[in-house]
Amino acid sequence: MKKSVLVVLLMAAFGIQVSCNRPVEPTVPGAWQIDKYREFITGKPVAVVANQTSMVGTTHLVDTLKRSGFDVRAIFAPEHGFRDMADAGHHIEDGKDASTGIPIISLYGGHFKPLPEDLEGISAVLFDIQDVGVRFYTYISTLHYVMEACAENKVECIVLDRPNPNGFYVDGNILDTAHRSFVGMHPVPIVHGMTIGEYAQMINGEGWLKDGVRCSLTVIPCRNYTHQTYYELPVRPSPNLPNQNSVYLYPSTCFFEGTTLSLGRGTSFPFQVYGSPKLPDSGFSFTPESVSGARNPPLLGQLCHGTDLRNALADGIVPAPELNLGWVIDAWNKYPDKDDFFTPYFDVLSGGPVIREQIVSGMSANEIRETWLKGLESFARIREKYLLYP
Repeated sequence: MKKSVLVVLLMAAFGIQVSCNRPVEPTVPGAWQIDKYREFITGKPVAVVANQTSMVGTTHLVDTLKRSGFDVRAIFAPEHGFRDMADAGHHIEDGKDASTGIPIISLYGGHFKPLPEDLEGISAVLFDIQDVGVRFYTYISTLHYVMEACAENKVECIVLDRPNPNGFYVDGNILDTAHRSFVGMHPVPIVHGMTIGEYAQMINGEGWLKDGVRCSLTVIPCRNYTHQTYYELPVRPSPNLPNQNSVYLYPSTCFFEGTTLSLGRGTSFPFQVYGSPKLPDSGFSFTPESVSGARNPPLLGQLCHGTDLRNALADGIVPAPELNLGWVIDAWNKYPDKDDFFTPYFDVLSGGPVIREQIVSGMSANEIRETWLKGLESFARIREKYLLYP
């Protein structure tokens, strides 16, 4: 795999090797190691932040805790819901878990942050959600608000760590906090190279919670994991990341969410293609349809010409130690109606207008990446303080 000198320098700064290695022993997520957190929850009323990825082997964490006799009083559900995956951005309602009868409180509906009454009588909150290591993936925003609520209400926060499938590299611009949103809350690069447990320690340690409060935080680390570990997700983390290929492509192809192009929502290969009826026919096309997980997707029913990345993993294009801005730049160059290419959401995803302005000005991917170097070097020093794994 060829790498620019700039990428090599960045990888050296973060202590990152080129390739992902399969562990000699299987990687064991924090949630599986109940003996490591038993003392924090025995005899105490607890709440759980969880979704469909919160599995202990083949059993859901909530079911595991209930069967083990722990007192689970409430479930907090992030974007996409608890056991069943809803569409991206879909309003999640409060309810009750059909399997256990435990109340479900949505953190992607009327409020992102647990209310004081939501935590009344709760001694500890267990956070167990599989992240993919990207700034605009909203589970780390949910983590922020849960930690903030725990700090304000004197509740212990226990993060059950899980591997980061994109934890082997760090890349992207540092978010301008003047453009803070639920898809970008902290001054970190697009790909931050941290597990959710490491990230929680950084949120706490850097004083990023409201008014600089800090929560009582415990992280239960994974076993047999390093930042060079190849970790294939056993459960899809959200409806439109159906496989490992999409997880690796997501940090780069998600930029198309902020354009008028389709990135394959409404197909069986979301985040693995991109196209538009306005792009020239290059021999590949697809038509988005309304399907479960992508109701009424962009460019519904329209034949889209574009680029096929479904074999990126098989072809060795991913995993790669850097973002690929070339795809969105190439699409911009080929798109005939420049005024219709970007939407306001592009600046939200990008953490400010700079990347859009750089693309419009004609800068190449390498030239844009060079403008990230100083911020990434500074972030490397911050990140190093919170790493739990080599």
